Amino acid sequence: MRTLETLSGGEWVATGEWIDVHDPSDLRIPVARVPALSAADVTRAYDHAEQGFAVWKRTSPFERARIMTEAARLLRERVEQIAEDVATEMGKTRAEATGETIKAADFLEYYAGIARQGYGTLIHDVRPDTRTHHQREPLGIVLAITPWNDPLITPARKLAPCLAAGNAAILKPATDTPQAALHFARALHDAGLPAGVLNVVTGRGAQISEPLLSDPRLAALTFTGSNEVGETLRAQLANSNVRFQGELGGKNATVVLADADLGAAAKAVVAAGFAQAGQRCTATSRVIVERPVYEEFTALLLAEAAALRVGPGLAEGTTMGPLVSAKQRDSVVSDIERAVKQGATVLAGGDQPVDEALGHGCYVNPTVLGDVTRDLDIWREEVFGPVVALRPVDSFEEAVEAVNDSVFGLAAAVFTQNLGAAYRFADEAECGQIAVNTTTSGWDVHHPFGGFRDSGSPFKEQGEEALRFYTRVKTVAIHFGA
Repeated sequence: MRTLETLSGGEWVATGEWIDVHDPSDLRIPVARVPALSAADVTRAYDHAEQGFAVWKRTSPFERARIMTEAARLLRERVEQIAEDVATEMGKTRAEATGETIKAADFLEYYAGIARQGYGTLIHDVRPDTRTHHQREPLGIVLAITPWNDPLITPARKLAPCLAAGNAAILKPATDTPQAALHFARALHDAGLPAGVLNVVTGRGAQISEPLLSDPRLAALTFTGSNEVGETLRAQLANSNVRFQGELGGKNATVVLADADLGAAAKAVVAAGFAQAGQRCTATSRVIVERPVYEEFTALLLAEAAALRVGPGLAEGTTMGPLVSAKQRDSVVSDIERAVKQGATVLAGGDQPVDEALGHGCYVNPTVLGDVTRDLDIWREEVFGPVVALRPVDSFEEAVEAVNDSVFGLAAAVFTQNLGAAYRFADEAECGQIAVNTTTSGWDVHHPFGGFRDSGSPFKEQGEEALRFYTRVKTVAIHFGA
């Protein structure tokens, strides 16, 4: 078992208490341990961030870009080790973990390019001999709380625009998956990031949440995770001037119309529903199919699901790994059992693998449920596991109504060869991300990302839109006449 230190004030530090990190493919042996920081350590992290911000906000944007580009190069250079650690702590397949590492580097490179650009616009002024413009400035210290399902790409998605804009950051990674965040921090540290600009707080939420949220130097909080935690954080900050960004839950739907390429649709649903064992906020979990092709599509979907190979993420040939923890596995199994009690039919999966070699892991077989109605909990509640629920409908209008029958509004997809139906769907589906003839997941670094309603806050992530969250606007008028 490796012992890892965390980054604070430009130094790699440890404490007397530790958190063990386990491989969800076999929980018997911990693979690493990280420091369990205290409230006093959190205060020191804010001290370091305050000092780091004073330096970083005055650092040339070209120097910021250079450091971020070098960090991206280091991530690519270290991709094999990083991917292995991501797979080991989270359960992703080697291919998924490798892709995540490369995409994290993409985020750094993309925002390094944006850092070179000025943030502002010339504004006409009615006064003679006056030039007015607005400029965007960094906020200060940003706290990023990131989840276990994308332990490297989510810190990259948040920290790349945060740092490009000139902010300092405190990163609180998920307790289950801290190794990935430490790899990201090490790449930036080794690339020459000034001390204190990024500080990583590894620790148990119950011990450090209060000092993380109550420090008066906190300017903004960006959070990705459950609705329950997100709403708690929002409430805690409600009486402050701390800016909040939340990327929360989803109950994403894919619609298959009667004229669709059914084979392509089945492959896409399996990719969107079962990649990362369904542990994606944009994963497809509801499948809405026009009735004339319901049986044919269901047969194709079951065949695609049956072809998946469940196993350890680093094992040759594995196409779906375990869930992140025993707690998450048990939660998913409970959701399936409740759906069956309420009337759903298990068409595939619904259980754990019987292979003895997988007996100490957090596995759930890819599950397809039929006989699902809008009254079942499985139709409305986020499962965050390898479970998709099928429901037939009789028209395009009924399909759109079913998509919008949710408190969430993150992602939706439609499969059709009708251009009019595609555009109507894009206009009428109440989701922040719309896909036509492709998966609900897989958005690139320059695509604005975020949901509607209970899926998150108004601030988008990714693309230039992300800079709206990480900057404040100042208007400057200069009179140059006599």
